[in-house]
Amino acid sequence: MDKQQLSKDILKLVGGEENIDQVTHCMTRLRFNLNDNQKADKATLKNTPGVMGVMENGGQFQVIIGNDVPVVYNALVGNMSKSPTADNTSSAASTGEKKKRNPISALFDFISGMFTPILPAITGAGMIKGIVAILVAVGWLSDTSSTYIILSAIGDGAFYFLPIILAISAARKLGSNMYIAAALAAGIMHPTITALLADGHNSSFMGITVIAATYSSTVIPIVLAVWIASYVEKAVDRVVHASLKLLIVPTVTLLIMVPLTLMTVGPLGTVLGNGLSGGISWLFDNMSIFASILIGGTMSLLIITGMHYALLPIVVGSMTTLGYDFIIPLMFAANLAQGGAAFGVGLRSRNSKTKSLAYSTGLTAIMGITEPAMYGINMKFKKPFIAALIGGAIAGAFMGIFNVKSYVITGLAGLPSIAAFISPAISTLIYALVGGLIAIVAAAIITYILGFQEENASEPVAAPAAEPATPAATSAAVTEEAKAQDEQVFSPITGEVKPLSEVPDPAFSEEIMGKGFAIQPSEGRVVSPINGTVFSLSKSGHAIGLVSDTGAEMLIHIGIDTVKLKGQFFSPKVQAGAKVAVGDVLMEFDREQIEKAGYTTITPVIITNMHQYESIESAGRTTIQEKDLLFTAKA
Repeated sequence: MDKQQLSKDILKLVGGEENIDQVTHCMTRLRFNLNDNQKADKATLKNTPGVMGVMENGGQFQVIIGNDVPVVYNALVGNMSKSPTADNTSSAASTGEKKKRNPISALFDFISGMFTPILPAITGAGMIKGIVAILVAVGWLSDTSSTYIILSAIGDGAFYFLPIILAISAARKLGSNMYIAAALAAGIMHPTITALLADGHNSSFMGITVIAATYSSTVIPIVLAVWIASYVEKAVDRVVHASLKLLIVPTVTLLIMVPLTLMTVGPLGTVLGNGLSGGISWLFDNMSIFASILIGGTMSLLIITGMHYALLPIVVGSMTTLGYDFIIPLMFAANLAQGGAAFGVGLRSRNSKTKSLAYSTGLTAIMGITEPAMYGINMKFKKPFIAALIGGAIAGAFMGIFNVKSYVITGLAGLPSIAAFISPAISTLIYALVGGLIAIVAAAIITYILGFQEENASEPVAAPAAEPATPAATSAAVTEEAKAQDEQVFSPITGEVKPLSEVPDPAFSEEIMGKGFAIQPSEGRVVSPINGTVFSLSKSGHAIGLVSDTGAEMLIHIGIDTVKLKGQFFSPKVQAGAKVAVGDVLMEFDREQIEKAGYTTITPVIITNMHQYESIESAGRTTIQEKDLLFTAKA
């Protein structure tokens, strides 16, 4: 690939040199601060050979390149008459970036950052509720037995105490103390307060009315309360002497915020939450077909832009206040339509490798993981993606006509989540299955009819995650033609193992960069996961590129957007070009300070040259120590 030409193409497609205020790069992507993001040609950029993806985050325009990004960056800057780099910018640059930050983008970022970490808890609880519903429906469990009561409590627990879980996650995102936030939520949910407000009569605190409200299973009241509490906490922290902070800051924050929440913030949030849930319910009760067509047909677009995160509070609110939700069935329809469109590509394509990729990614999509089909097949050929949107709209109309609801929150809106549609009326489950089938068949038929243009029948259609990523500076890398071997990848960090889908960055969660797993660190140290060579180390220290002795190219990315810390809290222990063995220390970082600065430390550990491997095989661990086997890349 000609990096000079690629850099010229990128420079032109981002709107030219005059549209660039600043540009820098991390380990995998070019990061632009553009004067006008609308002048950038995102569609053409995404389809430019050498570009793995394009995304906007916090007002920053990011072009994902992979391991070749330093070469492309240098060529890009070399083609410019000025060097608007942000490598060594002062705090003024940071201020400028914040000034440009779109409020809507910031809101979506906050919502996604708050809900993404808690999804495993509510998903697990939701699945348990679904299993209990199945057991009762088939007569294997009595709804009066103690077993039923215990299982129901397990399923309901995360939803009942949702304000406490959300308080911790919101505080972490806001950079305030998570445990003060949890104490705030616990205060308004204390059994004594609950009993005091349960009879519907207003009470008082120091002569001021406390409006009766129920806070269990709610979303908006605690989010508003924690947001205000973050300012109170920081204000008190600024004026209190360091020796008294531990005593004074939490005391004053709780004394102010618990009564304030009970008197004003909580009731206001409850009204807003009930209004949103009631509004959605009214919309589906009175305009169900229109609403279902609209959401079913645009859900995939919402997912691409990240706007689907704005629906999460509505889904959770509807589920907890009404007991059901209308949006999850439409997400189910949209996902299955993406799978159907990929099947349509497989049926029509004359390229054997395209057929194989289309069928495999289509199957993955109907299981609820749509990114490989959506990015690797449907959006690549364009018309299949349009067919998927139409298929989602058609299936959405069917769901709306028959009033299909979801009764539990599930992690992936695909066939494995079918238990979410089980209710006392078995017809809901049947209609959900029929709607899903309509989505698949409609999208496949429309794709087959519309057709698509294959760029070259002799070349395979590759998913973005499978783009070659040649190391920028190493003689240890194997050639493209070299025969890959199975590669065992050991854990570089002690912590909790997470799927990449939980990483709040589409470049990783959608496997655009490669495949692997993420680790939520419990310690601030990174060791080598393989025997090989360090081929790149970011200036900011947040990312490390390695190539194993057998040719596996790896990326360890400590945290998300931590490049903005400009090296603060990171202490590299190796240099590019160093030979390393499993367990050698690569990096130390201050986990607590990074999180206190408002950044997640979740760390993707991925294989970037997945084109040389068939699959990733997990070692099956949920918690892991340094040097434990994390996964195996199967050749």
